[in-house]
This record gives sequence, structure tokens and C-alpha cells, in this order.
Amino acid sequence: MPKPKRSVSKILKQFHRSGKKGLAWLVDPDKILNHGQFEEEYAWIKNTNLDLVFVGGSQLSRDNFREVVSSVKKIAGEIPVVIFPGSQIQLTEEADAILFLSLISGRNPEYLIGRQVLAAPLIKEMQLQSLPTAYMLVNEGEITSVQYVSQTLPLPNSKPDLAKATALAGLYLGMRYFYLDAGSGAKSPVSGQVIRSVKSAVNSPLIVGGGIDSVGRLKTAYRNGADVVVIGNAVEKKPGFLKEALETRQLLNLSLNVN
Repeated sequence: MPKPKRSVSKILKQFHRSGKKGLAWLVDPDKILNHGQFEEEYAWIKNTNLDLVFVGGSQLSRDNFREVVSSVKKIAGEIPVVIFPGSQIQLTEEADAILFLSLISGRNPEYLIGRQVLAAPLIKEMQLQSLPTAYMLVNEGEITSVQYVSQTLPLPNSKPDLAKATALAGLYLGMRYFYLDAGSGAKSPVSGQVIRSVKSAVNSPLIVGGGIDSVGRLKTAYRNGADVVVIGNAVEKKPGFLKEALETRQLLNLSLNVN
């Protein structure tokens, strides 16, 4: 019998309640060209204290999602694998859970509810853990993949009150998780001011990603209220950054003296 899937909801809520900081690695299916090479290069992952692996992307140039998730499951071991969907075709029952995203920072109905309607029956059939997540694009006005594909404008880093109001709207609509994203490969991450502002408004697990390509930026996100930080593009450019991030997160948790 297959092992029961770990509750990703419980993992996220535990970070939020305890003050402990989590780390997730985002794998872009479009970047996996050789599955055997990928599995060999990252076989060490299962022996780390990485908390989550997200799989997803917005380019959608290759039809290999199921195969990528299968490869990620092999290297992840007991680490939960979570779908971070770019569209309704990025689904597979092999994953442990899915972030059921609504792009509430934009006004494109396709990404507010349209794609979700198409995906919902499939998610039910696959019996995936579904995490209702308010997804907010926040950056300095850069045109990232998410912005290009979704045809939505990001919230500006200079308007923390607007980000706060948007998050509150998501909270009142019943969303239980919040994801602030600067976008894949963004030059600047979500600002500490925006993270603090959203954190003060929602008593919910807060995920932050995009543009976090240094230890300094990682610490900034954590210290301003991120419960889980997501790194991805930086690992593609510098694989050693994942180990750096894991060590930094561990030291920060020790300094916070949380259990």
C-alpha cells in the first residue's frame, strides 16, 4: 500500500503558529530537460531538512508535468511535493497537495476563477489536498513570466497599504493561505514593508517568493514575517544556493529559539 500523504496544510499552519521558518524549493518543469540527470544531481535533497518542494511554472512550453513530479518525488523522499500551478493542465495525482491559487492582485477573470473552475473537478477526482491560496504578484513593475502570461499588473512595492487591502479582501473571501510573489527571475523581491503590511492584516500562513537570490534577501523576507520562503530561479543559476539557504534558515531558527 502507498504511504498516506503528509498534510501540507498542517505543515504550513505549524510554521505560522510556532514562529519557525520554512523553506520551499520551486522546480520549473520547463527547465528539466534530462530526468535522469536531474535525479542524479539532486539525489541529496531527501537527506536535508528542506520542508517542501513546489513544482510549477508559467511558461507551459513542454508537456512533461507528470514526469517532472514523478522525478521530484524520487529525490524528495519524505519531503512533500506541492503543485504550484501555472494552469489547469499542471495537475497529477502523484503530488501531495496543490496550492489552489486565485490571482487576487490582478483583474483577469481567467486567473481569478476561470482556470480554477476547469481544474476543480480534476482535483476532486485526483483527491489532492487543496490549499485555498490568495496569490499576489508584487514587484517594481517588471514584466515577469507570471505577468506576461496572466496579463495582469503587479501591485507596486511602494504601495504596502494596497497590498494590505488586497490581502484583507482575500481573507474575507475565505482564503486560508497567502503567497506574495515578485515573479520568477525578478530583479527585486517583495519588499520587507509589503511583507510586514500583509502579515499584520492576515493571521494566516504567509509564503513569499521571487527574486530571493541571496542570503541577505532570504533573511529580509523571514525577518519581516514570511513563514515560508520559496527559492527557485537562484538555484537554477547557482545550485549551491539551496544548501546556503538551508543553513541560513536553520541558524535563524536556532537564533529565534523556537521549537
